[in-house]
Amino acid sequence: MSLSPFHLAIPVYDLSAARAFYNDVFGLSEGRSSDHWVDFNFFGHQLVIHEHPKTPGQEAVHTNPVDGHDVPVPHFGVVLGWGEWEALAARLKARDTQFVIEPYVRFKGEVGEQATMFLLDPCGNALEFKAFKDMNQLFAK
Repeated sequence: MSLSPFHLAIPVYDLSAARAFYNDVFGLSEGRSSDHWVDFNFFGHQLVIHEHPKTPGQEAVHTNPVDGHDVPVPHFGVVLGWGEWEALAARLKARDTQFVIEPYVRFKGEVGEQATMFLLDPCGNALEFKAFKDMNQLFAK
């Protein structure tokens, strides 16, 4: 399957803290930037953090129940290969990352079984990283 990179621009109310987070926690390389925004190579996709006053969603996270966990909404992230996901989970745990939902396997033994984890950036933007052992399960019902 060949995918086109997505472009996602998100608000951050502390550009310096968010820049350090995406650089240090994930080791993302920077592209273009200005005094008010920074481009990142987000696992092959273009993520742009834009300086912006705190949004209501960053003030109080809304959640929906999924597989016994409170999933933050909205959120974004990427689907990684299983090994990449495991390496990222290990990296984040080694950094004593505070997770919204700790890394685990969701829907175990069911259609759509997947590894997942959720965390917040310093500005309250929720991120999900997931992986499937069988990528054919990505859109399975």
